[in-house]
Amino acid sequence: MSKQSFESRVAYLGPEASFTHLAAGEVFAGEWLMPYTTIPECIEAVANDEVEFAVVPLENALEGSVPLTIDYLFHDVELHVSAEILSPIEQHLMVHPENLANWESIQTVFSHPHALAQCHKYLYYRFRSVPLEQTTSTAAAAKHVSEHPELTIAAIGNDFAAKKYGLTIVEPNIHDFHFNHTRFFVLQKSNIRLTKEGHDQSPKTTMMITLPVDDRSGALHQVLSVFAWRQLNLSKIESRPLKTGLGNYFFIIDVLEDENTPMMQGAKEELQALGCEVKSLGTYYTYKKA
Repeated sequence: MSKQSFESRVAYLGPEASFTHLAAGEVFAGEWLMPYTTIPECIEAVANDEVEFAVVPLENALEGSVPLTIDYLFHDVELHVSAEILSPIEQHLMVHPENLANWESIQTVFSHPHALAQCHKYLYYRFRSVPLEQTTSTAAAAKHVSEHPELTIAAIGNDFAAKKYGLTIVEPNIHDFHFNHTRFFVLQKSNIRLTKEGHDQSPKTTMMITLPVDDRSGALHQVLSVFAWRQLNLSKIESRPLKTGLGNYFFIIDVLEDENTPMMQGAKEELQALGCEVKSLGTYYTYKKA
């Protein structure tokens, strides 16, 4: 086993009992898990050598990508993905036990914006006139509700958060669609993939690509052709604003191949020859949380 798996310091989006905390514990069980308040704080903790790893959310099956994670990795730091964790997500409505008798009259629902969006239909039809308040994580919402028993409020989060903060689940599984999963990235400074027990055998590489500055016609088609003729399978392509003006984008591409293979090396060289800027986040394996 590689040296990074021994007593590592691991930042995660906290507080305790967040979905990110559960994902981190799946891969780093028994190691030093350290909660941070925001995604940028987690990422900066790795960049500043406060921790060896950071676990941050990347993409949800219902609500799509987490722009803050993607943009921070592109614009602000030079980090690599050493693993990804695929975790099922179950959202529950929970209240303080002192408000159990009148929970149907809740005055505010607290949770992370993605969690609120994942439960949009339920909240619309069940609590249409109730204000929704965003928090930095679902665990932060649960913690807030636990600290204010005098308020008739509720949180949306996981069952571990309910147990951790002494809340009662009054409506389980309120997310709008059954297949609700989130991808988490495990980040570190070194381009070394995590090889702990339990990962999938198929490698994946994430690349961030900026098109040539001359903005010629068919540039994106040329980029995709680089992968197509080499029979390199893409599992994802997404655009994000470059923040330099309207219509300027970079692309995030997931390739189901090891970046060290000759075909991938050739693809990178051809992209650069076309005038593209290529930033590889590295090759990694996927760990699936039960």
